[in-house]
Amino acid sequence: MDETIRGEELTPIGDLAISLGLTTRTIRYWEEVGILESVQRSDGATRGFTPYMVRRIKFIIKLKELGLTIKEMQDLYVAYGEAKQTERMIPRLLEILDEHLEKIDEKMAKLASLRSDIDSYRHKMAEKFGASERDHQQ
Repeated sequence: MDETIRGEELTPIGDLAISLGLTTRTIRYWEEVGILESVQRSDGATRGFTPYMVRRIKFIIKLKELGLTIKEMQDLYVAYGEAKQTERMIPRLLEILDEHLEKIDEKMAKLASLRSDIDSYRHKMAEKFGASERDHQQ
């Protein structure tokens, strides 16, 4: 059951976890490491999340899918600041994404090189031991 605080509907942690395919432990962990906050409900028992916080959790999920670490998300949250100014966070986000793109490019280059080495070695072995290229196609 949703509750309201300051006119905003609060979604209980269990309902939120189910709707987003997360565990309540994951959400609590994000609170513990400081990349998310919740509102204590008036009954004092269950944490609730405002629509703004739900959007924030969806943003965290997206950042996680993009490969950002908890530390990087903490850095973004610091850049975002108490004033909750998105424009302060964007330059840091772009920096982090650029770093991830560089890492991906490096990995792709290494994989391409490895693929070439394996293909070359395979051809040598096929020639040496008389295996046909037809065998490779199967």
